[in-house]
Amino acid sequence: MTTYLCVYLGSLLAALLTTPMVIWLARRLEAVDRPGVRTVHERPVPRIGGVAIFISAMALIVAVVFLNNTIGEAFRELRLGLLTLLGCAALIFLIGLIDDLRGLPARVKFMAELLAAVAVYAAGVRITHIGFEGGPMLALGLWGCPLTLLWIVGITNAVNLSDGLDGLAAGIAAIACGVIAVLAVHDGTIILAIIALALAGSLSGFLVFNFNPAKVFMGDCGSLFLGFTIAASSVMCVAKSSALVGLALPILALGVPIFDTLFSMLRRFLERRSLFAPDGSHFHHRLIDLGLRQRHAVIAIYVLTLLFVGLGLFMMASEDLGSLVIFGCVLLLIVLLFCVVCAVRFREVVGSLKKKYAIAKREKDNQNTFEHLQLQFRRVHSAGQWWQAVCDAAERMDFAWVSLKTTDNDGTVRTEVWRMAPAQPDISKIVVMTIQLAHNGSVLSQELEIAIVTNGSYESAGHRATLFSRLIDEHKVISKV
Repeated sequence: MTTYLCVYLGSLLAALLTTPMVIWLARRLEAVDRPGVRTVHERPVPRIGGVAIFISAMALIVAVVFLNNTIGEAFRELRLGLLTLLGCAALIFLIGLIDDLRGLPARVKFMAELLAAVAVYAAGVRITHIGFEGGPMLALGLWGCPLTLLWIVGITNAVNLSDGLDGLAAGIAAIACGVIAVLAVHDGTIILAIIALALAGSLSGFLVFNFNPAKVFMGDCGSLFLGFTIAASSVMCVAKSSALVGLALPILALGVPIFDTLFSMLRRFLERRSLFAPDGSHFHHRLIDLGLRQRHAVIAIYVLTLLFVGLGLFMMASEDLGSLVIFGCVLLLIVLLFCVVCAVRFREVVGSLKKKYAIAKREKDNQNTFEHLQLQFRRVHSAGQWWQAVCDAAERMDFAWVSLKTTDNDGTVRTEVWRMAPAQPDISKIVVMTIQLAHNGSVLSQELEIAIVTNGSYESAGHRATLFSRLIDEHKVISKV
């Protein structure tokens, strides 16, 4: 127990000493986060505070290896797995640091996280069985690999996305590390307890400078490192006991960032945006919109996280179905909380899903129509056939009218017009576009005007206009009509 306490206090002291130096270094390197549309702070803040977290935690973990006691022996026995985990965590830290200093595409960071997760899995840190303590176990078989990779990559990004307010990610991560430390001590997993306590201590010291008003941000180097290490450590916790509680308690401790990430991805999917696009409707943003100040919003999330963890601890005293019921009820409570603050509205989700399905169906129908018209245009051999194909395309693509104005070299102007039957629709529901065609021979110029019925969506009109333009590009007829 003395070693555990020394690791926590040592990493805390190290963070208190190194964080001011990192702040000074960040300002010298101009590695600061400036105010913008995606931020809530009003002044430049150093953004590589994760360097202090990494150094403080790693220094104490490495120091334990050289201890001449049972804990030091345990670290030395698990050399391969430990080196792989810490090496991959260091790699993720470096990727985050490069992103903070130079910027990296989201896909590069994702691939690095995935490769690190694969390396950890190959080293034996994996979920193979899950069930109830002292009860039946479910062998995952081949499903253990994707589940492990999904958990590690998912938690890494969840912690990264939660770093939106002063002290938010650091506080939640510290609580999660405390939970993992409790589970590790309970199960006798010495190595896991040391890693969790080293992280918790470094976060405690870092929070002195990171809590509102923050003097430093952890940046991607800190949030990615924490997310990856916490995720891999929780997998070690499950791998040791195979008990559901080993995975459930970390889920509850990280419940807010996990569900925030899931609902953010759902919003982006429904809005047809990139899953990595910025989002201003996170859980903490909703709390601020409700009138809470930054400091109060962060404290509220701390309290909620501790509440979820406290309720989840009853799983350690329950057996079999009881622990599963507790886990399910707490998850439901988290979802209800997101509904209360309007971070997710299921009625709107259903409506958006219907709209997205309708748009997808309409675009598929338009594509099928376009491919049929392509075959028709390929059979065109004269100007008259070309104009007839244009009229057929206009009818099938729901145009209001099409007119072709031809000016000959002698100044003669001829106009051909096709109109929708039976009557012209309301002009306010029409998009008009003019296409200037190429010319040669006896034709001086040709101008094609199309009027597209919007059908309640300018996007739909634009999509049909694009497909029609492709037909004209591929099958131009400039001879006299």
